[in-house]
Amino acid sequence: MINQKKTVYMCFSTDVIHGGHTSIIQKAAELGDLTIGMLTDEVVASYKRFPILKYEERVKILESIKGVSRVVPQNTLSYAENLRKYKPDYVVHGDDWVTGFQKPIRDEVIKVLAEYGGQLIEFPYSTNEDYVKLELTQRELLSMPDIRRGRLKKLLAMKPLVTALEAHSGLTGLIVEKTTVLEEGKTRQFDAMWCSSLCDSTARGKPDIELLNLSTRLRTIDEIMDVTTKPIIVDGDTGGQTEHFVYNIRTLERMGISAVIIEDKTGLKKNSLFGTEVEQTQDTIENFSAKIAAGKAALKTDDFLLIARIESLILERGMEDALTRAFAYVDAGADGIMIHSRKKDPAEIFEFCDKFRKKNTTTPLVVVPTSFNSVTEDEFARRGVNIVIYANHLTRSGFPAMKKAAETILKHRRAKEADDMCMSIKEILTLIPEEY
Repeated sequence: MINQKKTVYMCFSTDVIHGGHTSIIQKAAELGDLTIGMLTDEVVASYKRFPILKYEERVKILESIKGVSRVVPQNTLSYAENLRKYKPDYVVHGDDWVTGFQKPIRDEVIKVLAEYGGQLIEFPYSTNEDYVKLELTQRELLSMPDIRRGRLKKLLAMKPLVTALEAHSGLTGLIVEKTTVLEEGKTRQFDAMWCSSLCDSTARGKPDIELLNLSTRLRTIDEIMDVTTKPIIVDGDTGGQTEHFVYNIRTLERMGISAVIIEDKTGLKKNSLFGTEVEQTQDTIENFSAKIAAGKAALKTDDFLLIARIESLILERGMEDALTRAFAYVDAGADGIMIHSRKKDPAEIFEFCDKFRKKNTTTPLVVVPTSFNSVTEDEFARRGVNIVIYANHLTRSGFPAMKKAAETILKHRRAKEADDMCMSIKEILTLIPEEY
């Protein structure tokens, strides 16, 4: 029998309700008047996986379950704000957070409850093979092209800033997919993956001059997509000839890619960070705008984003040229603008963002802070940036580590000294799913 004098609080994120959930809800409801804190879409996307169902739909599901008195938003993984607001007598949770990733959240709950005499009640966590299969099914659904493609656009509408990290293989894709940090009651993970022609070429020991054809690039992308669910942004270099680009962009869209970024240069590609040290030719505004318009016309859905990358600051053509091109490319149909610089001082990037935002407050801005790497994500967000791409850090960190391990084995003529530099095989196998 429900004790109306007592109040109970639980937190939920799931869009898949199974017997384990309904069982613990019934147990919680027997303790008193049950309030459920529903994690918002942004929190769920940063914690587990992108929710299949929106917040409002998930709320309706929980409200329909017998014993649930009300559902309220919980805006962080931390319970602290809602506990101090509602002061429940009991917080109910499964015992799966006694150890592991969620333990700091549990510790905070106990501390806040102690402030006013509340109590934590834990029930054995439901372990059932069928429940695991349900979660796997949801992940499979998230990886399907038609669902995956539009997720970047949804994240941009949901979050002030979206982050992407470079992936150049299935394994690096899994690192981007699964790496999570818990900090101050919030989880941080990368929202998307960046498939760079530089890193794809480097992994194959090839120069970054658009030497890899699209078929080769697509093999790498397909390997990443096969084991991950997060949206993918593809480095399209110059896009090639317009006549070819209209076919290639359709292929990317059909695969479930979320966005392609093409740069306004022509001829043999040279990496932008060389700047004016090597000969690089910028396309005319008219020609590049025509390529953007042709690419947009070729698309079949509204989910796929075509982003224009401006090389004016790299080639020292000046701020006015960069801004003129940005507004022209948006008029031609570009869904976003990437502004690039090879200077460590972010002043010209900030100036571009400020001036662009005075005339255009909605078109997404993208930066790749390889050189101006001291700027925080919060500062970028304040400047109106929407996407930050960490474009080559897994490649740049991985190769020195492998080289050092190789040198250590040669030096000592055995592997023992190199073991301290290596992740265990067991950890690697844990990262790789047995089924997906």
